[in-house]
Amino acid sequence: MSNNSQAIQKRRIFGIISHPDAGKTTLTEKLLLHGGAIREAGTVKARGKNKFAKSDWMEIEKQRGISVTSSVMQFEYDDKVVSIMDTPGHNDFGEDTYRILTSVDSAVMVIDAAKGVETQTVKLFKVCSMRQIPIFTFINKLDRQSKDPLECMADLEDALGLPSTAVTWPIGNGLTFEGIYDRLENKVYLYKQKNGVVELGANGVFGDALEGVISQANLDILRDEMELLDGAGNAFDLDAIKAGELSPVFFGSALADFGITPFLHHFLEWSPAPGVRKTTTGEVAPTDDFFSGFIFKIQANMNPAHRDRLAFFRVCSGTFERGMSVTLSRTGKTMKLSQSTQLMANDRETVETAIAGDIIGIYDSGNFQIGDTLTDRKEKLFFEPLPTFPPELFCRVRPVNSLKAKQFQKGVQQLAQEGAIQVYHNEFNDVILGAVGQLQFEVFQYRLENEYNSEIRMEPLEYQVARWVAPGSPKDVKDYVVPRSTLVYDHFERPILLFANQYTLNNFMQKNPEVKLVEALEVDDTEHLEA
Repeated sequence: MSNNSQAIQKRRIFGIISHPDAGKTTLTEKLLLHGGAIREAGTVKARGKNKFAKSDWMEIEKQRGISVTSSVMQFEYDDKVVSIMDTPGHNDFGEDTYRILTSVDSAVMVIDAAKGVETQTVKLFKVCSMRQIPIFTFINKLDRQSKDPLECMADLEDALGLPSTAVTWPIGNGLTFEGIYDRLENKVYLYKQKNGVVELGANGVFGDALEGVISQANLDILRDEMELLDGAGNAFDLDAIKAGELSPVFFGSALADFGITPFLHHFLEWSPAPGVRKTTTGEVAPTDDFFSGFIFKIQANMNPAHRDRLAFFRVCSGTFERGMSVTLSRTGKTMKLSQSTQLMANDRETVETAIAGDIIGIYDSGNFQIGDTLTDRKEKLFFEPLPTFPPELFCRVRPVNSLKAKQFQKGVQQLAQEGAIQVYHNEFNDVILGAVGQLQFEVFQYRLENEYNSEIRMEPLEYQVARWVAPGSPKDVKDYVVPRSTLVYDHFERPILLFANQYTLNNFMQKNPEVKLVEALEVDDTEHLEA
C-alpha cells in the first residue's frame, strides 16, 4: 500500500445531524476538545464572557444560541485525521445541511433522550439513507430525565425504519444516572466517580463486579435490559453498518462530556475511509493519480476584517499542492490555487498539500459556484450535481439608502453565491429573495446590515410555489403570466414562474400544457452557463 493510500485510510469525514437543540454543536465541541483542537469547550448558550461554541463563529449564532451555517473542523485523534461538519439543525437552513451531507462519508445522528426522534432528524436521515451513508446514533442528555432506553431504540426504528444495535447502554437517567455499559468492550464507565472504569469478567453485568458499585435498583434493571437485548436485539454486524443498513447506538451526555470517549473510539474504528465518488460519466477513486474534487459550500466574510470569501472543497482524488493549476470544469478556465487554508470554524492556517478525504478552503474572488468540479485531468469531469430545493417564501428587498446601492448589490451577490438564500430579479431589476424558512430572511438582513453596512427594506410577496421553465418551452414566457403569478429570473438568467399557491399552479399547467415547468433545474455537463 502506498503512503498516500495509507494516509487516505486514516481520513474520516462525517457530518453531525439532528433536530435543533438536541445537543449537536455541544457534541462537536467535546469531540474537538478530545482531539486537542481546542483547550476549552464553549457551549451554545454560554452565560460567561466569550464562551461561545467554537463551531458557531457568526455573531448572530452567538446571540441566538443556534447554528445557522455549517462549520468545518479538522483534528487528529487515535492516529486518524478527522473532519467534522457541524451543520445547522434549524429547519430553515435544511438546504445547507443537505449539501453538506453530499460531501461526507458517514453521519452522526444526535437524538435528545427525552424527546426521541424529531421531524428535522427524519428529513436529514432520509438524505443520508438515499446516499447509503452509514449512520451512527448518539442518544444525548442522559444526565436529565429521559425516556426509557428501550423506548428510545424502538422510537428510532419506528420513525426511521433503520434497524439499530446498542453498543453502549445507560445505567439509569436523570437523578439516577450512574454510567454507561460498553457491551462490546465489556466494561462500565461510571458517571462522576473517581475510579471511573469497571472491567467486567466473563459473566458481564451478571457477575459480581458491579455489586455495591452502582445501586441495586439500577443493577437489576440493567441485567433485565441486557437479557432483553441479548435475546431480541439486533446483532452487531460491521458490514451492515458500513452499508448504511444498521445504526450502532451510543448513549451519553455531551454537556457533561460523558460517553464521548467510547463513542469516538468505536466510531473511528468502524466508520468508512473515503471511498469512490460518482461523476456524471462514472466514478472517481480516492487513489486515482489525477487531482479532483468539488465545492460544496461558499461562505463570505468569515473574517470580517478582510471581507473575504472561502469555497469549501472536498478533495476526492490525487494530491492538492498549493500553487497548482486546475481547470474549473463548468467554464473550462484554468486557474492557480495559490491561497488555500484548513479550518477550525473561523480560525485558519495555510495548507500546502492535501489528499483525498481532506476538506480545504480556497479563497474565492467570485469564480466559484456551489457544486463546481476542479481537476488537473485533461478530460472533462463533473461530479454529481448537488441538490437544489424550491423556496416557499418570497420577498422583495431594496436598500433604505439609495446612496448605498453599491454595498447592497455587492452583499446580495455574495450572499447569493453562498447558496444559503436564492436571489432572483424581475424585468424591472427588483431583487426578489426566495427562502425555505423565515429565519433565512432574518439572517440575510442581519448580515447585509452588519457585514455590508447596508440597511434594507423587506416586503413579503404573496407567492408560495416556484417552478423553473424547462428548455423546450415557448421563448416568450412573459405572455403566459396569469393573475396571482409573476415571472422572475435566477442568476443563470433562467425564467422561473412564482405562483400564489398549488391551486394557481395546477390551473396554469392545465391551460398551458406547452409550457414545461420543473421544480429545479440542474446545470449539467452539456449545458454550462456562466453566472
